[in-house]
Amino acid sequence: MRLTSLLRQLIGLEATIVVGVEFDSTGLVVDVRPSYRIPRCSGCDRKVWGSYDRRRRRWRHLDMAGMTLHLRYDIRRVVCRHCHGVRVETVPWADVGSWFTRPFEDQVGYLAQRCDKRTVSDQMRIAWTTVGDIIQRVVDRYGRADALDGLTLIGVDELSYRRHHEYVTVVVDHVRGEVIWARRGKNADTLKAFFDELGPERAAKLEAVTIDMSAAYIKAVTEASPGAQVIFDRFHVQRLAHDALDQVRRAEMRAADTADDKRAMKGTRWALQKNPWNLSQLECEKLTLLQRTNRPIYRAYLLKEALAACLDRRQLHVANQKLHEWLTWAARSRLPQFIRVARTVRKHFDGILAYVNSRLSNARVEGLNGKVRTITRRSFGFHSADSLIAMIRLCCAGIHLAPVFAYPNRPTKPL
Repeated sequence: MRLTSLLRQLIGLEATIVVGVEFDSTGLVVDVRPSYRIPRCSGCDRKVWGSYDRRRRRWRHLDMAGMTLHLRYDIRRVVCRHCHGVRVETVPWADVGSWFTRPFEDQVGYLAQRCDKRTVSDQMRIAWTTVGDIIQRVVDRYGRADALDGLTLIGVDELSYRRHHEYVTVVVDHVRGEVIWARRGKNADTLKAFFDELGPERAAKLEAVTIDMSAAYIKAVTEASPGAQVIFDRFHVQRLAHDALDQVRRAEMRAADTADDKRAMKGTRWALQKNPWNLSQLECEKLTLLQRTNRPIYRAYLLKEALAACLDRRQLHVANQKLHEWLTWAARSRLPQFIRVARTVRKHFDGILAYVNSRLSNARVEGLNGKVRTITRRSFGFHSADSLIAMIRLCCAGIHLAPVFAYPNRPTKPL
């Protein structure tokens, strides 16, 4: 077998012919050319007869035998009458404007999904900032052409990525379980930008939107898609009661006069927050003692459990009745903390009751947010929202990459 034929098999690139090879100070340099003779315009991908001039260029390919491997080609510039100007030709091994081959970029994308950028930078021997640029191209290549098409059920939540309250708004498709949109900020204008991209026709097709009880998100959703059912996330509704219960416990602890009263409340924080079926024997005894010694805390505990029981109901009319009964009880509980919760629940009553009918929540959104927080921690934080959004799209937008090998019996494209 000729050396050029062997190298063509080893680099594993389609529509690429090896014409020469040499060693230089950087490693192995392979001279290549496209298998087709007529160049194609990089702007419109049409065939263009003749060339304007040639420029020598290199592209980094996957390493071979521990050496860096570069492809070298005198790329042609063509005059395209459709694009009205001089354009470079397209090459089968790399995207326009990239200094790396597609298999190299795919390998960087695969590693970036599983480890931090510094590790990718050291292993692939490229700059840290170059990793971010390659990620952008990989996402553009393998991401959905129109991720906003066909949406019916979406969830919206914000994610903190730096101190001093810097946030990213994330939109998730409940059907596909993927992040479809992300933008810096968490106000009404941020979410309005999503609906502007979605367009009024597709926004009218939305059936339901799950959000927390943020006034900014409520305003943006109701203005852009008035026909969509707003569903408030169950976790955020129950958290109101959990926080109110903890506030009652703290207030009673501060107001306790005797050592016996303080001893009865000591160690009850987590027992009060747990589900009854998760309580240990010792925690059950603490709650029994608390029932006899401190009625306000135990009343708050019962209110917390009753709200969860209302949301567990499956019949809409039963949940409606029980939730109204809970509001009456909370409003007359003589606990200021739960009186405030009752006012909030009454204000957002329809959106809370909609959960009972649809059983939709932001659980999927929170799960993807947890994945994003893991990405943030392993990257030791992000200085810009753009870098975080690129990683969100790479890892949470349904892009599945596999290791890339430059051998003929292995796949050279992501699965």
